[in-house]
Order: sequence, then structure tokens, then C-alpha cells
Amino acid sequence: MNHDTTPSQSMVDDLMAQLQGAPMQQMAQQLGASSTQMQSAVGAALPLLLGALGNNAAQPQGAAALLAALQRDHMPSATPQGLGDLGGLLGGLLGGGGGKSGAGLGDGAAILGHILGGNRQQTENQLGQATGLGNNAGQLLAMLAPIVMSFLANRVQSGNLDATTLGQTLGRERAQVQQQGGVGGDLLGSLLDQNGNGRLDA
Repeated sequence: MNHDTTPSQSMVDDLMAQLQGAPMQQMAQQLGASSTQMQSAVGAALPLLLGALGNNAAQPQGAAALLAALQRDHMPSATPQGLGDLGGLLGGLLGGGGGKSGAGLGDGAAILGHILGGNRQQTENQLGQATGLGNNAGQLLAMLAPIVMSFLANRVQSGNLDATTLGQTLGRERAQVQQQGGVGGDLLGSLLDQNGNGRLDA
């Protein structure tokens, strides 16, 4: 009986599970959305972001550039599993104003620019329409971008991934997102059709 117990569930599922509870409530409060709406929006945004990263990692030198960015900006100090300082990260993002944390929405916006390239505005609009978040979709993506990067940095550290294995892991994730479809898969398909070449080697 093979229940497809790969080393872990998909990264989208894993990250979604870690955001349940207080983090999801914080994001909902920040954006003035209901918890149900936030659950659905995050469920669409995470596959979109991880799938887009998978696409970027498939470009020439894309995985190496992503790995360098993760190692430079997002490595946890010593957190063997999970998101590590997710609480601190969310506190910096959601605590409003110039908290001590360097990870603010400005950073998230910059990361988004790298992930989505020139298609960022259109992707935000599509996510807003699909989830009912409207103009808040961009803010949600900016909140999630540093969280996704920290999550990936943890994966790199705990799995001792190099550029090749990171690219393969994200490639599988992108294929899974596209296969599963749903709002996130549709948004990713639309993004890839636009042939955007978001890169993380700024």
C-alpha cells in the first residue's frame, strides 16, 4: 500500500500547515479579511509563489541565484525544522511601522519583484479577483514572500541542498501545483504563459 509518503508532503501543504492558527488570524486582521477568505487566499498564493520560484530556478543559473539569495538573506541562525523565527518574522511584517525586524513589507515587495518579474501587477490583480481580496492581494503576497523564502532557506539548511537539488525540489513542486490546478495552479499557469522571467539575482 503506497500512500506516497515522500520525505515530506508538498511544500505548499507543509507551509500551509505552519501558518494555521495565530499567523493566519494575524494576516486576516491586517488585511481586514475573514479567516475563511484568508485561508482560501493563502491557499492560492502559496502555490503561486512556490511554483513561480520553481520556474525561476529552471532558468539558466536560476537555482544558483536563488540559493545565493537564500544563503545571503534568509538563513535561520540555528533552527533545525519548521519556519524558525516565523513569529518574529510575522511580528515584523504585521506589527506595523518600523519594528526592529528588518523584514518588512518593503522587503516582501522587493522579493516579489524578483519572483514575479514584470508580471507582478497583473498577477496581483488576478489573485485579488480570484480570491475577493481585491487590492489587498499585493499586500498578502508581500507578506508571504519573505515567509516563503525563510521556509525555503530552512529546507536548504535541513536538507543540505545545493543549487541542483534545490532546483529539482522546486521543479517537482511547480509540476505538482500545475497538476493540482485550483486557483493557485490557474494563476501560475497564467503567469508562465506571460513568459515572465522573474529572477532572484538582483
